[in-house]
Order: sequence, then structure tokens, then C-alpha cells
Amino acid sequence: MDTKNISERGTLETFELKQLLDVIRRRSWILLLGVVIGAGAAALYSYFQQPVYEATTKVLVTRSVQNPVNDIAGAMTLQQTADTYVQFLSMEPVLNMVSQRVGYVIDPEAQMIDVQLVPNTQIINVAVDDTDPKRAVLIADTLVQVLIEQNEVLQAGRYAENETSLNAQISEMEKQIDGLQDQLDQTKAAALQAQITKVQTQIDDLQEEISVLEDDDLDESAGKTARLEQLQSLMSSYQDTYTRLVVTGEIQGTNDQIDRLEKSLQLYQQLYLNLLGNLETVRMARMQNTPNVVQISAAIVGENPIRPRPVLNTALGGVAGLILALSLMFLIEYLDDTIKTPEDVERLLGLAVLGYVAEVSGAESRQGHLNVSKQPRSPVAEAFRSLRANLEFASINHNLNSILVTSVGPGEGKSTVAANLAAIISQVGRRVTLLDADLRRPTIHRLFDLTNRVGLTDVFRDKLNISSVGYAVNEDDCLSVITTGSLPPNPTELLASEKMEAILDDLKKMKTLVILDSAPALVSDAQVLAAKVDGVLLVVQPGKTHKDELRSTLEQFKRAGARLVGVVFNRIPQNRLTYYGGYKQYAPHLYRTYQYQSAHEPVAENPAEDQNEQIAHLSNNHSDNRS
Repeated sequence: MDTKNISERGTLETFELKQLLDVIRRRSWILLLGVVIGAGAAALYSYFQQPVYEATTKVLVTRSVQNPVNDIAGAMTLQQTADTYVQFLSMEPVLNMVSQRVGYVIDPEAQMIDVQLVPNTQIINVAVDDTDPKRAVLIADTLVQVLIEQNEVLQAGRYAENETSLNAQISEMEKQIDGLQDQLDQTKAAALQAQITKVQTQIDDLQEEISVLEDDDLDESAGKTARLEQLQSLMSSYQDTYTRLVVTGEIQGTNDQIDRLEKSLQLYQQLYLNLLGNLETVRMARMQNTPNVVQISAAIVGENPIRPRPVLNTALGGVAGLILALSLMFLIEYLDDTIKTPEDVERLLGLAVLGYVAEVSGAESRQGHLNVSKQPRSPVAEAFRSLRANLEFASINHNLNSILVTSVGPGEGKSTVAANLAAIISQVGRRVTLLDADLRRPTIHRLFDLTNRVGLTDVFRDKLNISSVGYAVNEDDCLSVITTGSLPPNPTELLASEKMEAILDDLKKMKTLVILDSAPALVSDAQVLAAKVDGVLLVVQPGKTHKDELRSTLEQFKRAGARLVGVVFNRIPQNRLTYYGGYKQYAPHLYRTYQYQSAHEPVAENPAEDQNEQIAHLSNNHSDNRS
């Protein structure tokens, strides 16, 4: 079971990838247009952009001693000092001072002043971008000079203030420590005195009990002796405890209040030591030189501008255009609510796709729409043979003596499918009657080059019977075509009448398979006929039929009590056969290389044997596709 699920999941992922690749291939013009527009816009922007030059200089932050000490906070190292100078150079007050000296208002966004610390060093790299190379050099050098001057001013006055602050904190900390020490001493003395008193009381009690036992001369029992030994041993222990308390002054056991006071005292003492260390650090720093800021070299500017970069900008513009085009392409695909794959049909209708018919173009389209007769070995004819085999499988449990072929809307090729299906079924020797029940826009008579002077409507008027209006269109009389005749003003009422049921019953009595071509489902003719036939075959054009319309058509057929046999994908573009779910033998590269046999070419010596081989081949293909 797990292996099956894994296999199905892998197949689904492969199919979705194929769909994705086909979407990209079908809409590749959007990608190409996006790349061209993005690259062109970037190239134009680069062409009209004003050249920008960059001046660079380097600053070294050092100390005059070999072993640098901590700064005022006790944590700032020389590396941190350099980081501070990096931020300092980007501050607005510093930039204002530079503006006053160079006589030019510096806009950080326009000049693009970039200050960075070289990793793992104390070297600061200063870069200034400007449209004027000389002005860029002047700004960079002036910026470094302002940094050196401000560093000396800031370092000169900070030690005295810091030392005063630390001395005040140390004095306050000493008061806190003295107070805690006094409180701790008092608490310890009280606790010690309490323990001494308690031990003295216990000793007195033991002494009194021992004296009572020793004065009792009448009791000479062994219990008395054991009790005396026990009391004397306990007395000795209490006396030792009393001696330790008096001599050492150490409290026996633990005391919560003393423990809290000792912890607090230790914390304050640690803070006191930290403050002393900080004060000593400040004093040593005061005696040492402040950090030195040295400009390593004067600012220099490159000969070529750093911006614009036409090649890079064009490439980035092309990539941006590609990304936008991809987003637009997938948005269009997402908003497209037409049926595209057999999975869409199965999810919306719960039906299988029984046939995949490719779009006919070029030489085939000029020869008419009956491909199964005029091009019997074309991929389209093979598609209808596969549809015939699938219909045979669908009629195993339910006889299909009458089939209605319709579509959701006009122009989806339902009449062409009905005509080719009737022709392909008649080729195996079964009698087929193709009834044109589209009393609004009949097409069947054009496909077979027949007149439409008499037909179904004449049977409704009782002018002719059903057997006399049919046209035999092949030599073995297996295929009979009944056209519509003159068009009535009330087609729906005629198709819903009892006369129509009688016509269908007469056709069934003739032991012929009846294939009806009706108006699209957007009118009620199709629903009326669907309730009178054994099955309905719905023609869908991928990329044109909308999902909402297809869902609405299904609900209408269900209300009419019709039995939907399946769906036929018709007019699949030849370059998208695999995307829309066509069998692999109709893939584009095979479709183009498939060799046709025209009506004038010689056929096999034994047509029946050749036909049986084709049917067996199609049955095997159908079984493979179902598995």
C-alpha cells in the first residue's frame, strides 16, 4: 500500500512538472518580452545616468603603548574603538562640520559616504562618491581631518568626569558594605549568644539528672548504670560544644538571616572591587596617550567612474524582467479557469476522459472533417479508434444503443466528433445511424456533402417515415445519416415530444446504434434529448471550455436524469498534446512524423485482418493507459 502511494505521488509530481514546463513553453513569448523590456530599460537608464566617481582613503587607529589597556567602561578594546569611529564618521554633526569646511552641503544619500572597518584590523576605509572627482577627494580628506580633531577633543575632557563618578560610587559602596558588616556582626553575636545559652541550659539539665541518679543509693540496677554512662557521654559532648562556642565564636549549624546577609555582603564587596578596578583603569588611561588616528594615505580617485555599469545593469534588468514575466505568466495561468487536464474533468465531473482528439490543421483541414474516412491512418483516426474502444468498455454493464454527443458551448467540435465517431464504429461492421438533432445550427449534412431538404423534421410532420429519410454514406450500408431537414420554429418542443421518443424507438428496432448530434448544452435541447438516450458523450475543448460552465452543464444533465458516459477532449493543439493528457503516441514530435495513407494509396491485402490487428493494438494501448 505504501509503495503504491509513493508511486502515485511520484507520478503526480512528474505530471505537475510537465505541466509547469509546458506552461513556460506555451507562454515563452511573455518571458522573452519581459527580458527584452527589462534589459532595454536598464540599458537606457545606464545611458542617461550621470557618471559617479569614488575617492578612497584609509585611517589607522593605534595606541602609543605596546599593550593597550581597557577604556573607560573597562570593556572597549582597540577594535571596538575603531568600530566607534566608523559610526562617528557617519553622524550628521560630523558631516555638517565637513560641509562648512568644504563650502558644499553634503547629502549622505547623494554623496554615498561609505565608512567600513577592514575585518580583523584597526584600519578604517573611507569612500566618498560624487559626480565631481575633485570634490570627492576634498570631502574624503576633510572627513578624516575632522575625525582626528574631534578625537583629541573628546579624549581630553572625559577622564576627570569619569574618575569623579567612580569615586562617588566607591564611597556609596563603602557605606553599604559597612552597614551590612555591622548588621551581620550583630546578627552573628545574637545567634552565638543564643546557642551558648541553649547549650548551657542543656548542660545544667543533664548535670541535675546525673546528680539525682548518683544520689539514689537504693537503685543498683544495670539500667541505672547504663543511663549514667549515656548521660555522662552526652554531657561530655555538650561541654565540647560549649567550649567551641566560647573559644572560637563560631556558630553551629546554619542561619537563614546570616546566609542572606553574607551573600549580600559578598555581592557588594565584588561590586566594590570592580569599581576599584575601573578607577584604576581610568587612572592608567589618563596617564597614557589617547588612541591615535592617523591617515595612512591621502584620498585618491579612480580614472573611470564606478557608476553606471551598463553591462551589469543590463543583465540585472533582464533578470528582473524575467522574474516579472514569470510572475505575470503564472498569474495569467492562475486566472485562466478553463479545463486543461483530465484531472480537471475527473475532479469537477467525476468522469473519465475517453478520447483525445488533436486539432486538425494544414492539409488535413483542407480535406474536410471526416478524418477517419479520408485519413484512416492519421493520428486523429487513431484517436477515434481509441474512443471507440473506450466506449465499448463503458457499455459492458450498461448497453449503449443510443448516444448523445453534445458540448458545453458552440464551436467545440461536437458535430465533428459525432460524425467521426459514427464513421469509425461503422468500420467494424456495426450498423450506425447518425441523427442530426441540432435543429438550430445543423452541420452534419455539410460534413457528408449531403442535401438538407428532407430529414428529421419531415418525420415530425408525418410526411415521411424514419427509414426513408436516411442517407447511406458508405458502400456496406453500415452508416446511415439522417439530417435535420427544414428548421422548425420550436425545436425544444419537438425534441421533447412523444414523437421524438417514437422515432428513437423505431431506430432501436432497426438494431442500429443511434448517435445523436444536438445543440450545445447552453440551450435546453441537449437536456431534453439526454433523458431519452442511453448515454451522453460530452465534448470539451481544453483551453476554451470554462470550469463553471462545465459544472453547470453537469448539474443540468443530472436534473434531467441523463447518464454521462464520459468526456472527449477535442481540438487539442498539436504542440500541447502531452500537456492536455493525450496519449504518448500523439506527442508533438510523433504527430509531425506520423506517415499518413491517403485514400488513393493501396491498402492491405486483407482489410479484415489488418483491421483486427488495429483493434487489438488499440485495446492494448487502452489497457496500458488505464493501468
